Parts: sequence; structure tokens; C-alpha cells
Amino acid sequence: MRFRTRLTVLAATLLLVATACSGGDGVDVDGGGGGGGDADGSGGGQLVAAIAAEPDQLDPHKTTAYASFQVLENVYDTLVQPDENLDMVPALAESWETSDDQLTWTFKLRDGVTFHNGDPLTAEDVVFSYNRIIDEELANSYRFEAIESVEATDDLTVEIKLKRPTPSLLAQIGAFKGMAIVHEQNVTSGAVTRNPIGTGPFKMESYTSGDSIQLAAYQDYWGDAPGLASVRYTFVSEPSVALANLQSGQVQWTDNLPPQQVASLEGQDSIEIGRVPSNDYWYFATNQARKPFDDPRVRQALAWAIDRESITEAAKFGLATMNQTAIPETSKWYYDYAPFEQDPGRAKQLLQEAGATNLTVDMMVTNEFPETIQAAQVMASQLDAVGVTLNIRTEDFATWLDQQSQGNFDAFMLGWLGNIDPDDFYYSQHHSSGSNNYQKFQNQEVDMLLDEARTETDQESRKDLYDQAVKIIVDEASYTYLYNPEVVQGWSPDLKGYTARADRAIRFHEASLGD
Repeated sequence: MRFRTRLTVLAATLLLVATACSGGDGVDVDGGGGGGGDADGSGGGQLVAAIAAEPDQLDPHKTTAYASFQVLENVYDTLVQPDENLDMVPALAESWETSDDQLTWTFKLRDGVTFHNGDPLTAEDVVFSYNRIIDEELANSYRFEAIESVEATDDLTVEIKLKRPTPSLLAQIGAFKGMAIVHEQNVTSGAVTRNPIGTGPFKMESYTSGDSIQLAAYQDYWGDAPGLASVRYTFVSEPSVALANLQSGQVQWTDNLPPQQVASLEGQDSIEIGRVPSNDYWYFATNQARKPFDDPRVRQALAWAIDRESITEAAKFGLATMNQTAIPETSKWYYDYAPFEQDPGRAKQLLQEAGATNLTVDMMVTNEFPETIQAAQVMASQLDAVGVTLNIRTEDFATWLDQQSQGNFDAFMLGWLGNIDPDDFYYSQHHSSGSNNYQKFQNQEVDMLLDEARTETDQESRKDLYDQAVKIIVDEASYTYLYNPEVVQGWSPDLKGYTARADRAIRFHEASLGD
């Protein structure tokens, strides 16, 4: 997911963080008002969580905003879902099997699952959800590229037929809640954007624009009943304010901490700090549809000119691991390959050979991800040392995305979040026909390797194919990878049963407050 679960689809899915609004009217979406600690009779107390931005909307199939999925993670379910090790395990589907030719997957749904309005979940709900994404070409339709058909063979059985073997299918349908199973009437009525009805452990209770969203425990949840009575999400854009609210007890959880203060917060009795390596990666890319960036020597020169260590420190204050490929070293798909180090002499030589001396580069960053600005500022001084002038162009994220799609840039910097399968990390970004190949990278050998890898069912052979492709992607600087950031969250010591996850999924199902 890039932050549109590029950072979504990017996506995982892109995860766009929307700027929080101020003011607004409260909407009681379930007749329960703002909610107290004992909503739905749970008696488990109310958790107040501070998130950095307000969701743009709550339709899981249309939103690409990270802020939206922070809420929707607790409202919806998928057929399968990643466990704490990011292995796919049963969720709404209790089991599945594949045909010998790997072209038919049959999923058996749990019996007795209900939506938050009491309607039973059936196979037809799965068919509606998936066909909606496909037919309307919604944000994650690319995940269904290999699907021939989705059919309900009985009330609790779903059959997915594929055009080709797809070993990544479970990750494609279960990696995040953009692939949620939705309630048809909730969607067709339009209510889903503000009052989503899912099958998850919490249901919508109220939404006050510019202020908060209230969830209440769903006592008929198919799994264990939630340990919390309710969860209230407040929108706090300033990390220093979120931290102050956590320290004062106004909130009990936040992932919006000032990165420069995290080290000093660790070990304090008043706050629990969760830090885990993530599957996210940050990078910059140049527009290969423009000269001189169509010359790989120019792209390589930029990679030789930079010092990743100082860039990572400026952007993340030590809360990241340098990496010259996308997939982090914690993953079984990691490829240990790092050919570049800072070498201004070599960078100058390559630029001279390419006839690109006295080069000026328009670098597009966004103020909604300040680390892109901080990283670009460090890069500017490093590139200046090799005769390259970096003009940093700061845009709001909506404009950034529009400019990217139009190809109106020399270079841009961003990140992708929430990817699990290697196909998510590389195919759409680096295949010549990839939907997110905005840098216009084209390499026939990479295309062949990525095409073969996404159908290879033997895991060792599949990894070897990706390793071959990644070596070329890195050598030719389709992306110049910088680092894998950590997931960093803080919560009250009173919050029990919660853990930070590498995929940034915010799950409060097993959490509780108190002893």
C-alpha cells in the first residue's frame, strides 16, 4: 500500500494521509451518541487514540488514506489476514484449497458471521465485494488482474478462478482492509463513506468531522469479544501535541510521536514505546521520459553522490535501517545487495561521460510527509558537491500525486507502506506496463523476470527470479532506495494486549485497559 497504499495502492496498498479539518458537526451513526466507556455493555473501558489526520472517507474500497485504514482495520474483515509474522491465516474464510493446476481456489466461509446490522455474511457478499473492486476499477483492482471469475457455489463457499497460477493470491486479497468484505446495501445507499458496516470487532457509533470517530465493541463478533468497550479516534496533526496528550492521560495510544524524542521516551515508566522494523521503504526516482535521466549513467551518478546514512538520520533520527533494495532484511524475501556508496569522484565521472555536467534537478517532495523535505535538503548539499543543483519543489500531497501522474517532474521522493509479497514491492513499480511505473523504467529482462516470478509456485525459484530482477532494478537505478523505517508507537502502560506490527495494522481487538 503506498501512502496512497503506495504510501498504497500503493498497494498495498497507496496510503494517503489526509490533513485534519477543524470544527464540524457530529453525526450519530448508530443511535448511541458520542459513547461512554460501557458502549454495548462491554464494560471494558474506552480507549482514546490520537491519529495524525482525519480520514478522507471510510469506504475501504475507495479510500487510499492511511488515516482511514487506522480506523477501518477494526471495523472490517478480509477472507484471510496477516498474523504477527505477516503469514496469511484464516479470517472470514476458515479454510481454503487449490486445484492441482493452481487455477481454482475454493474458500469455505465461517458459519454464523454477521454484519454489524445483524445481517448474515454469505458468499454473495464476497462476490459483490470483489466484483465491485474489479468492475468499478477501484483503487486495488490491480490486485485482481489474474482473476477470471469469482462465484458463490453455495451460501458459505466462494470459488475464485484464475487466468494463471498466482502464488501471491492470499496476500493480494488479505494484506490490508482495502480488500474488505462489505455490506451491499451499505455501499449502494452511499452510507459506507461515513457509516461503514463491516463484520469486524468494532462497529461505527459516531463521527464528528474535524474532531473524532467513535467505535463501539461488536458483541456478536465471530471471534473473541473485544476487551475494550469502545475506541475513540481523535485527529491530532502535531506530534508534540499528541505526545503531550499521551503524557497527560487524555489519550492512551498514538503513532504520531516526534521522532527526535523517541529515544528519550524509551525506558520511561509513564509511556510504553513500541518499535518494530516495518515493511515500508523510502526512495527517490528520476523521470526517465526526460533527458538526461533516460541515461542510466546519470541515475547511477545520483546514487553514487549521496550518503544514505546522513539522509536517514536527518529524516528518521535513527528510526530506520538503510537499505539499497525495497524489501527489509527481516523478510524471507530480502536480497542482500548494496552496490552504491558515497563516491563523489565516480559520480562526477559518470555525469561527464553522459554529457550531463552542470545538471539541475527538480525534486518534488510533499509537506504532508516532512521526511521527504528533510531528506531532500541533505541530498541537495551532497549533489552540489558533484556539480548537480537540486531544486526542491514542495507540494501538498494531492498536487504531488497529480504532478506525478502527469509526469511533471525531474525527480520525486516518497515511500510505499504495507507490502507483504515481493510482487507488491516490484511489479507495478518497475514492470514496463506497471500501473505505478511513473518513472517510466523499461527493461525487457526485468519484465520477463517479474512476469515469471509472479506465476512461479516454488518459493526458492521464485525468490531467485526476484533477486535477479532486483539486481537490475538497483543497478540501473529505476528507484534509488534509501531506507526501511521503523513502526514507532506509544501507549499508556494501562493498555494491555496491544502490540505494534510491521505492517502498521492498528488492531485493538485483543487490547484492554487496566490490570
